[in-house]
Amino acid sequence: MQSSKFHNRNLIRATLLGGCAAALGFSAPAMAQVEEIVVTAQKVEENVQDVPIAITAVSGDALTAAGTTSLENLGQLVPSVTFRKGTTNANSAVVLRGVGTISFSIAAEPSVSTVVDGVVLSRSGQAFADLVEIERLEILRGPQGTLFGKNASAGLINVVSKGGTDTLEGEFTAEYYEGDEVRTRGTISGPLAENLTFRANAFFGKYKGNITNVAPFQTKDSKINGYEHLGFRGLLDFDNGPARIKIIADYYEADDDCCGEVTGVSRGAQLNAELNLPLGVAQGENQRFVSHNLVTQSLDRQWGLTVNADFDVFSDHVLSAIYGYRNWNNTELREGDFLPRAIVGTPELHDRGFVETDQQSLELRLASDQSKAFKYQVGGFYWKSENTQDFTRQVVSCTTSTLPIDPVSGARPCNLTDTVNTLFPTATSNSLVNIENYALFGQATYDFTDWIGLTVGLRWTHDSIDYAHRRFPGVNRTTGLPATGPGVSGAPAGGTVASGGNGTVLSTGSSSNSNFSGKAVLTVKPSDDVMLYGSYTRGYKGPAFNVFFNHTAPTNSVPIDEETSDSFELGIKSRFADNRIQLNASAFQVTYDGFQANNFVLLNGAVVTNLTNAGTVRSTGFELDALANPVEGLDLFGSVAYADAKVRRFNPNPLTNAPDARNGTKLPLAPEWSWNIGAAYETPFNIFGAEAKVYVRTSYNHVSSQFSDLGQSGPIDAYGLWNASVGYSDADDNWRITFIMKNITDESYVLLNTSAGQRLHIPRDADRYMGASLRFRI
Repeated sequence: MQSSKFHNRNLIRATLLGGCAAALGFSAPAMAQVEEIVVTAQKVEENVQDVPIAITAVSGDALTAAGTTSLENLGQLVPSVTFRKGTTNANSAVVLRGVGTISFSIAAEPSVSTVVDGVVLSRSGQAFADLVEIERLEILRGPQGTLFGKNASAGLINVVSKGGTDTLEGEFTAEYYEGDEVRTRGTISGPLAENLTFRANAFFGKYKGNITNVAPFQTKDSKINGYEHLGFRGLLDFDNGPARIKIIADYYEADDDCCGEVTGVSRGAQLNAELNLPLGVAQGENQRFVSHNLVTQSLDRQWGLTVNADFDVFSDHVLSAIYGYRNWNNTELREGDFLPRAIVGTPELHDRGFVETDQQSLELRLASDQSKAFKYQVGGFYWKSENTQDFTRQVVSCTTSTLPIDPVSGARPCNLTDTVNTLFPTATSNSLVNIENYALFGQATYDFTDWIGLTVGLRWTHDSIDYAHRRFPGVNRTTGLPATGPGVSGAPAGGTVASGGNGTVLSTGSSSNSNFSGKAVLTVKPSDDVMLYGSYTRGYKGPAFNVFFNHTAPTNSVPIDEETSDSFELGIKSRFADNRIQLNASAFQVTYDGFQANNFVLLNGAVVTNLTNAGTVRSTGFELDALANPVEGLDLFGSVAYADAKVRRFNPNPLTNAPDARNGTKLPLAPEWSWNIGAAYETPFNIFGAEAKVYVRTSYNHVSSQFSDLGQSGPIDAYGLWNASVGYSDADDNWRITFIMKNITDESYVLLNTSAGQRLHIPRDADRYMGASLRFRI
C-alpha cells in the first residue's frame, strides 16, 4: 500500500488549522508548534515542507477567518497573487508573480490555471464562484507544466473540496455586513452505509452594492455593483481501503449588477454636468456614484460533475482516474459610454454578450509507492472544450439634434425619434471555438541518500484549436443601411477585399501545436527540518486566436503562437526553535517567449482590444513566508513578495495596429512589492462560571503601485488594508459569534484604471465596513 497516500483524513483537517505562511485561520492551541500541512501539489499527499515548489496552502478555516469568499480577494492572503477585475467574470483574470493572460477572446486561455478537485477549468471566469466547503487552496507559483500541464505557464491554483465524514456533522452560518449584505450557508455530512459517506451543502448571498446610480430614471437609493449568489454541492465518498471513489455534483448561479465603473477624471464641463459631478469636478478614487442609463450586469450559471477514483494495484501502486464535465455560461450587459444618454458629439454605446463553455476531461495516472527511494508517476490526459459567443453592440450617435439644449448641463441630447439626424449603428457577431488537448507525462524522484535527491519530469502535449466567426458589417438598425460608430466597424468578419480579406461575413481558422515541457529539481536536506532546492522548469500554454466582436480577417485571423516559459528557482523550506518557527523562501527568474498579451486600441473613438504574441517578458524576484507559534494559542504570520515583471523585447503585430510597449516597461497588474503581516490568538476563559473561548485576528496587507494595461497606462496607486475580527464561542466551539471590520483605516483604492481614469473600478472594501457572523455546529 502506498503509505504517503493514506494519511489519516482527520490529520489532514487538523493540520490545516495550523495555517500557512501567507494565510492563517484560528489554530488549535494544543501546543505551541507549527503543525504539518498535507498538500497534493504533486498529485500525491505530501507534507508541504517536503515539496520542492514555491507553494502556499490556505485552509478553508483560514479563508473563513479572513473573510475571503472568492479568488478575487486571495491577494490579501497570498502576496504573489493579483486580480484583474473585468466588467464580467468572462474577462477577469488571476495574475501570479506579475504574469497572467488578460483577454476578451474566447479562443485564448489563462496562463494561471485553476484546478478544482482534479479538473482543469477552461476559462478564468469559471474560477470566480464562491469558495464554500473548501478543504484548502494550494497556490503553486511558477510554471507547472509537467504534472498539471494544461495552460499553467505562470502558475496554478489547486482547489480541494471537503469530503464526507464518518460521523454525522452539520453546520450553519449566517453573516450580516453593513450595506445590507447577507450571506448564509449550511452543510451536513455523515455515513450512508458501510464505507460510504456523503456531504451536501448550500449557500446564498446578497448585497445591494457600493456605488449609487444617480441617473434620472433611477431611484434616489439605487445601488449597483452588488450581487446575488446561490449554489449547492453534493458529494458521495466511497472508501473501502483498496478503492476510493468520490462523485461530486455542483451548481452555481450569480446575478451581479457588476461592474459599473465610475468616472474618476474630468470629461469636460458638459459631460461632468451630465454625470452630476459635484461642482463639475470628478473625485478620482473617492467617487462613489455613476449616472448610467444601462446597469452593467454579469449573470453566471455553472454546473459540473466530477468522478475521482483511486485504486490500489500491483501491491504498492495507485491507479487514479479523474473525469470532469463542466458547463458554464455568462451573460453580459455593459454600459460602454458611462453616461445617462447620447448627446451631440458623444454617442451612447451599449453591449450585450453571451458566452457558453462546455468542457470534458479525463486523466489516468499510475503512481508508485511514494515512501521508497525511487518513486514515480506516469499518466495520460485528454481535454476538450466547445465555446460559443453571441455579442451585440448598439450605438446611438448624432452630430446635430432638433432637441433644445439642456439648461443644466449645456448639452444637446440626441433626438431618438429623429431617424434622419440620429444614427443607430449596430452589429451582432457569432463565434464558435473548439479546443482539444491531449498529453502524456511522467515524473520520477530518486533519493540518492537521506539528504540528497533528484526529480525529473517530462510532458508531451498536443493542442489544436479552430474557430468560425460570423459578423456582418455595421448597419443602422432603423433603416438597415450601412453605418459605423464607436466600436462598430464597417468591415465584415472576412475583411474587405481592399484590406486583404475575402469580403465574406465569415472568418475561419485553425492551428495546432505539439510541445515538450518538463522539470529538473535537485533537493538537499542537511537536516530533518531544512530542505534546499534548485529547479529548472519549462512551462507551456497552447496557441490562440483573437476571436472577439470586432474580429476581422486577415488582421485577427493570424494564429497567435504558443507561449512558453523557462523558470529557474532556488528555495529553502525550514523549521527551527523546536518547530515553533517556519521560514520558507524562494528566488526566481521566469522568462516568457511568445507572451500572449492584450493591448487596447481605438476603433472609431471607442476602446477595443487586440491579443497578440507580444514578444518576451521576464519576471524576477523573491518570496518570503514566515509563521511562528511563540506561545500556546498565538500565531504570528507574514509574507513578502517582490516581482520585477517587465517587457524584455516587444514585438508588436503590425496587422493589429496595437500600440507598442517599449522594452523595459512593466507588465500590467504587476506590483513590485506586496506583503502582509498579522496575528491570530485563541484562548479559553471563564465567564460567569462557564467555560468559553475568545478569538482575535488582525492582518495588514500592502500592495505597491502598478499599472492596469500593457505599456504602463492606467496607473494604480499603492494601498494598504487593515482588517480585524473578534470572536467568542462556547468551550467546544459548537457555536461562535464573530465581529469583523474591513479596511479599518478607510483607505480608498481602485482595482482597475482604464482610459486614463475615465473608468475606475472601485471594490467593495475600498471603504470601511463592519459585520458579524454567527455559526452553529452539531
